[in-house]
Amino acid sequence: MNEELSILQLILQASFTVKLVMLLLVLASVVSWYMIVQRFLYFREAADEMFDFEESFWSGIDLAQLYREGNERSAEGEAIIGMESLFRAGFKEFSRLAKQPDLDAESLVEGARRAMRVALLREEERQERHLAFLASVGSTSPYIGLFGTVWGIMHSFRGLANATQATLATVAPGISEALIATAMGLFAAIPAVLAYNRFSSKVDNFANRYDTFIDEFSGILYRQAYALRARDRKAG
Repeated sequence: MNEELSILQLILQASFTVKLVMLLLVLASVVSWYMIVQRFLYFREAADEMFDFEESFWSGIDLAQLYREGNERSAEGEAIIGMESLFRAGFKEFSRLAKQPDLDAESLVEGARRAMRVALLREEERQERHLAFLASVGSTSPYIGLFGTVWGIMHSFRGLANATQATLATVAPGISEALIATAMGLFAAIPAVLAYNRFSSKVDNFANRYDTFIDEFSGILYRQAYALRARDRKAG
């Protein structure tokens, strides 16, 4: 308890510049922890969505029925994210292009793939949200804390120059309060760096899974497109 009070006293007795640095680091730490929790919940939801959708997609359900079920959930206000958003973009574009009889099977599938690629870019943007801030906190917080330390030590030695008797006890409190800024910089930086690396790895894993789905779904659309155009030729 005495140690806690002594640390608090050192913070309160610090110079204005060092206090400002500490306040900035505390704010950066609080915001980064909020973003860490928010990203953790988002990626957990995205993973659950992906597993549920893959189970439905490969269950043999009619793709049009799967698309209609998504429409119903979207109309109820549910956000469609992740792999299902890629499916819906591709299926919608494929259905639209299929109504144009002058387009061949290759054009139908390529149009659907382009729509899925656009949806993939949007999904990656959602997944990478806040990661730039975490990277900035992780890379700059130690230097901000070091600036506060250097400034505090300079302030301490300036006071030592005016002292009649220079002793370790005279300069120790000033150096201690300055070193707290370095500790706070590391406290803000370490969780941000760990979270950034973890979430970046998750973004890469999701991107690989989404790319694989686009290729697999494109194969299914190829078969449907060639069958559709074959029926059109027979009907014509």
